[in-house]
Amino acid sequence: MKKVCVFPGQGSQTVGMGKDLYDNFSVAKDIFNQVDDALDVKLSDIIFNGSNEDLTKTENAQPALLAMSMAVWAVMQSECGLKITDFEYAAGHSLGEYSALCATQALSLTDAARLLRKRGLAMSKAASEKQGLMAAIIGMDKNAVQQLSDETGCFIANDNSLGQIVISGAVENIEKACVKAKEMGAKRALPLNVAGAFHSPLMQSAADEMKAVFAVTDFNIPIIPIISNVLAGPVSDAEKIKELLYQQITGQVRWTESIQWLKAQGVDTIVEIGAGKVLTGLVKRIDADIATFNIYDVPSVDELKKII
Repeated sequence: MKKVCVFPGQGSQTVGMGKDLYDNFSVAKDIFNQVDDALDVKLSDIIFNGSNEDLTKTENAQPALLAMSMAVWAVMQSECGLKITDFEYAAGHSLGEYSALCATQALSLTDAARLLRKRGLAMSKAASEKQGLMAAIIGMDKNAVQQLSDETGCFIANDNSLGQIVISGAVENIEKACVKAKEMGAKRALPLNVAGAFHSPLMQSAADEMKAVFAVTDFNIPIIPIISNVLAGPVSDAEKIKELLYQQITGQVRWTESIQWLKAQGVDTIVEIGAGKVLTGLVKRIDADIATFNIYDVPSVDELKKII
């Protein structure tokens, strides 16, 4: 069995996530408290008791999802005896790549939390300066979506799975693309409830702001290779990781290609660590032969104990 651990990105957050882990496992409680301390914000209170509106704010959602993933990972280690070397690779969707870096000890939890807080603020600022939207195009292949994007001035942001691709761009361009997509045969073209045109050139000011932050942050060689969103392949060099995180802010999340690359390496099992089941759902659409597991609460931890 060749296993990969994956970590979810923005959109997977829900109010109350991780509360049962916090209440039942001291290692999980410690993770949430460390993130609160790193940010000097009671983020755990927003996660457990806040409004959906507050949790969804980019600057909150990003470090919150990191805290959730790392709390789950801490419990998996303490309760199930898992080690990062039990996995061949680690990967994450967009901000989830920071969780993967944290789990593989390429980044400290404190640094990862602070980076994601700053990343969220920088992305929100960029979004306010250049108004943009994202839309999910359902039922078109990537070549057709690329043609659609070229013709409407949009950009492929997330290649999530076969037949599900997210585009980014200026508001008027996304509106045009949604109309044209249906004319081109898309099953659906759905504008997303997000704050801006993430993973597109409209985020360049955020990328530039984060590049300066990366330069003064210590990165280590990850214990196992990270699958980069930008490369759809492995990376281990610390300086290269910084450059790819910079590129990721304006670049495409190549999730479909990443999963296909992993399958070609003989990976047969993918474990999603953190909030929700989004990534394993995407994996099943890409390759139904890959076994998937989700670890996100006390019952799923108990189930994991039975099968390892």
